[in-house]
Amino acid sequence: MTKSSSTLGIILFIATMIIFFVAYYFFSGINYFDISLKINAFVLPILYAGGAFWSVKSFWNKNRVVSFKDAFSRAFIPMFIGGILSIFSIYAFLNFVDTDAKKLLNYQYVQRQKTELDTEYQSARKILKHQKDIDELDKKYKERLPSFSPEAIKGKDMLTASHFSGYFAAILIFYVVLSVFFGAFFRTRSVYQETENQE
Repeated sequence: MTKSSSTLGIILFIATMIIFFVAYYFFSGINYFDISLKINAFVLPILYAGGAFWSVKSFWNKNRVVSFKDAFSRAFIPMFIGGILSIFSIYAFLNFVDTDAKKLLNYQYVQRQKTELDTEYQSARKILKHQKDIDELDKKYKERLPSFSPEAIKGKDMLTASHFSGYFAAILIFYVVLSVFFGAFFRTRSVYQETENQE
């Protein structure tokens, strides 16, 4: 059965929220931020690509002629609807329903940055030979450390409306690129053949 693009978008939204709440209820501990990152990097792109593929393929199966515009919109619209509804819902939940989860994510985000800085510093220190270079590295490292002090990170918030807008803008690029690929792949060339035959 061919579902409408908006219906598929709602399905993607529901699936995204199920994944979000599974992570929230079962993994909101010391690795919550890392697990969220992995979900955003691996699980959701596969889910949305699969939804877009299903949308285009089901339309392609029902129509002899599929233009690039048709294939593009059949791929893009479900992802856009699912994505924008998910972004709004997750933003509202973290900023108005469970602000403790937001604080935890912000804290773990800063801690991850600190860990990455420490790892880079230790790795670089091991390979440097000259004392001058080591002293320079130590100086830069010490200059960065105050940015991780409790006072410096007190107002740090990576889950504001502007940040969510930036995330969605980046996600939109993924949607557009994927939709262009599906549009080019699924468009039929019989449009031109039929035109020639009619002439």
